[in-house]
Formats: sequence, C-alpha cells, structure tokens
Amino acid sequence: MKKILTLSAAVFAAVLLSAQAKLKVGATPVPHAEMLNLVKDDLKAQGVDIQVIEMTDYVILNDALESGELDANFDQHIPYMESTNKEKGYHLVNAGGIHIEPIALYSKKVSKLSDLKKKATIAIPNDPTNGGRALLLLQAAGLIELKKDAGITATTLDIAKNPLKLKFKELDAASIPRTLNDVDAAVINGNYAIPAGLSATKDGLFVEGKDSPYVNIIAVKDGNQNDPRVKALVKALQSNKIKNYISEKFKDGEVVAAF
Repeated sequence: MKKILTLSAAVFAAVLLSAQAKLKVGATPVPHAEMLNLVKDDLKAQGVDIQVIEMTDYVILNDALESGELDANFDQHIPYMESTNKEKGYHLVNAGGIHIEPIALYSKKVSKLSDLKKKATIAIPNDPTNGGRALLLLQAAGLIELKKDAGITATTLDIAKNPLKLKFKELDAASIPRTLNDVDAAVINGNYAIPAGLSATKDGLFVEGKDSPYVNIIAVKDGNQNDPRVKALVKALQSNKIKNYISEKFKDGEVVAAF
C-alpha cells in the first residue's frame, strides 16, 4: 500500500510539473511572435511548452495578462506598462528587456522634413505613452517644442511652440499605417511599421535615437517574474540566436537588440 501511495504521489507530481511547464504568451505578430516561435523548440527541450497567442491590441494583451488568461506578454515597452498599471491599477512587471523598435515619422506625401507645409496633418498614437513618445520624436525633429515639464506622457496640450501650426490626428496605434495616404505624415510604432513594409532608416523622415528608453519587454503579473518558466523564456530571448535573427532580418535598424 505504501509503495502504491508513493507511486501515485510521483505520478501526481509529474502531471503537476507538466501542467506548470506550459506557458501562455501573448504577442504582437512582428517581431515579437516571430522571436517566440524561434525559441519555442529550444524551450520545449528544457521542458517549457510555450503557447504563442498572437494579438494586435496592446490593451487586450494587458487585460488578459492581469486576469491570468496569459502567463506573460511580449508586445510593449516599460513606459506603456507603467502607464497601464497607473491607469487601471494593474500589477504588471518587467521580467526582462529584449529589444528596441525605434519609432519613426513616415510620409507618402513628402520625402524630407523640410517639405512639410504649414497646417500639415500628423497622425500620432492616441494612447498616453506612445502619444507622448511621438511628440518627443517630433520635438527632437525640430517640428514642435514641448513645455519643459512635459516628459514621456506629453499630450498635444503640452505643445509650447508649433511654428508650422501642425494639426494632429490621434488614432489607435495599430491603425496608423493605413492612414498614410490620408495624412501628411504619421508617427508609427516599429511593430506596426514593419508588417506595413516600412523601414525606419530607409523610409522614415526622422527616426528615434538608439538610446531610447522604450525597451520592449517580457511582462508578467507581479509575483511571477521569478517563475522558472519565465526565467527560461527571458534567457532564450536574450540569446545569440535572437541577436543574430535581429541583425540578419532587420539590417536597417528597424529592431535593435537591448541585451
């Protein structure tokens, strides 16, 4: 009887371990899901079975992470996560930084900044952190000047100087690439620019510097950052395999490794 009980306990432990080894990770398609799929087999060999769930909506990805529907997500930078925590009372944390996707200003109507005319319409993301990031980019480009205390959550109300009297159309970040024909220029996040066939360094009128604080991370709910499965995932993504993938696929700097 004792032997049977011991065997049953061992079987139960094995089943439990198998269940714990599964990891649901939400991600935007490019480059996040591509990177996850690249390390999927490597992680499986270590006993970690990741299920990659592709979505394009940052908001839904964080809602699902907070609710426990996802174990981790890979789609956002630190300022966006911190803004979500503050706005919604969420408990998301950074489990590890992977890469930077420089944001850029694109246009199908002009080929250089100096060609932008007065009262030109610029599309920018409508969420607080990416909207602020876009405005900081436009300030770095010399198109506007923000109030000194504006910071990374700047809004259009923080614009102190606007010599060209530029107009701003605030839109969902994922939809902005589709508006390029309807506006004079648009600030587009890297993970939406890449699927739209846009290269920051080739097509961008102005590109964010490589010292950007907007590192894309593996995010988890607080308390799970030391989960062995999560640590294995971060280690796999901070590998030479991913570094080589980035340097080979994104030769024009659309994605830059941050490790």
